[in-house]
Amino acid sequence: MDQTVCAVQDLIAKKASGGELLKAELEQLVTTISDGTMDDVQLGALLMAIFIKGMNGRETADLTLAMKNSGTVMEWPREWVVGDKHSTGGVGDKVSLPLTPALASCGLKVPMISGRGLGHTGGTLDKLESIPGFNACLPADDLMSALQTVGCVITGQTENIVPADRRMYAARDVTGTVASMPLIVSSILSKKAAESLNSLVLDVKFGSGSVLGPLEKSEALAKALVATMQDIGVKTTALLTNMDHPIGRTIGNALEVSEAVECLNGAGPLDLRSLVVALGGELLAASGLCEGATEGQRKIEAALDDGSACSTFCRMLQAQVFCYGLHNVLQDAAGSDILLRPAQRSARCCRFRYSATACSTFCRKLQGVSEEVAKEMCNGGVGVLPLAPHTTPVLARQTGVVEHQDALVLARCCATLGAGRTFAGQRISYDVGIYLNKVVGEQVEKGQPWATVHHQQVELPEGILQQLQDALTLNPSRSPFQQQPRVAKIIR
Repeated sequence: MDQTVCAVQDLIAKKASGGELLKAELEQLVTTISDGTMDDVQLGALLMAIFIKGMNGRETADLTLAMKNSGTVMEWPREWVVGDKHSTGGVGDKVSLPLTPALASCGLKVPMISGRGLGHTGGTLDKLESIPGFNACLPADDLMSALQTVGCVITGQTENIVPADRRMYAARDVTGTVASMPLIVSSILSKKAAESLNSLVLDVKFGSGSVLGPLEKSEALAKALVATMQDIGVKTTALLTNMDHPIGRTIGNALEVSEAVECLNGAGPLDLRSLVVALGGELLAASGLCEGATEGQRKIEAALDDGSACSTFCRMLQAQVFCYGLHNVLQDAAGSDILLRPAQRSARCCRFRYSATACSTFCRKLQGVSEEVAKEMCNGGVGVLPLAPHTTPVLARQTGVVEHQDALVLARCCATLGAGRTFAGQRISYDVGIYLNKVVGEQVEKGQPWATVHHQQVELPEGILQQLQDALTLNPSRSPFQQQPRVAKIIR
């Protein structure tokens, strides 16, 4: 019998019996996951053993490092100070869009590797791809060039970064082991560790619109994330933030970009700005670019107010020129039937088998965000963003103060409109979404709109107006009030 298979079996049995796996043993397991030596049955058994028996802090850190080293690990010039932010996902969460260029304007290099939306949470890449020409697929050399010239990028994960996680993540979904704390921690942090960061700030959300739910569960994850990353040697801070109601006034890709641009110009919703300032202040302090979080917050506020963050965002959009991807635009150009599986991939491009007409249209449209578009949008000309052809107001049924807007229900309504995905790879609509005319703490009169739905079809999907009304809680006897701060607790 193959000795590697025997060793894998022995290690699975060791964990299943409650034993602690050594660093070398975890490295061997991750190697066999990456190269396919471990079969699917063994992988399922290993994940279930970890799910049932758990891992201590040392094991979790060693697993995270082994996963990080399963693929490409980024390298930066020694003089660079490199940091990043990760969010566990929320509703209306456009924080990364203003935060990333604000941090870069303060001297931090930010190679943000982000993701797409799935389920009720929105994806940063989806929002950015609503900007005509934006490229979310930067190869390593272009990423380095953009960081050198601009100071920040927001891009997707390449195939070479933490390949072990892709297989483990898919297996967790079908083996009922998604909720394992060590597996959640190692999945999130292995990708961040591969960025070779000096510091990291985590936005761990709780509440109805979060992935994790109750504060207690989110706090446990935040503590595990911070402890593991500190063990790896990356200075890390976690902010526990309330996600019971959406961030800002917009939910949906292009709508959220528009609101992020407002924030970049020193305006926009107060709760969005406060999150950007709080997260940015903590990260600048952890990176050693200021003496404390308070000074860091002042620097972020200045970058938002003096135009430097917006200018950096404008340059970032232009720096991320097209290499490959953006399937939706190609499909729009020539019809979805002409897009087949990739014929080959290289460091620069992904070549598809499609018609000459589609290729010509594709190349004309996808040259990156033009200087004209970037500057117009950053100057407040958000008309360059896609706009849904129809809008429908949602009217208040009584006069009162908004006490609650259920983030989860609102997010699911947006997904029904086409703004989100129910399965990976599903096409989305960038122009649809919900604008909240009134938010928590504000008064609305009977018959006035408290929300506006942006949609593509003439008629709204059946039942969606009732779902939206069910998401709203009004108090007719309460006076208007200021929202509670989003940040509930900071873990360092």
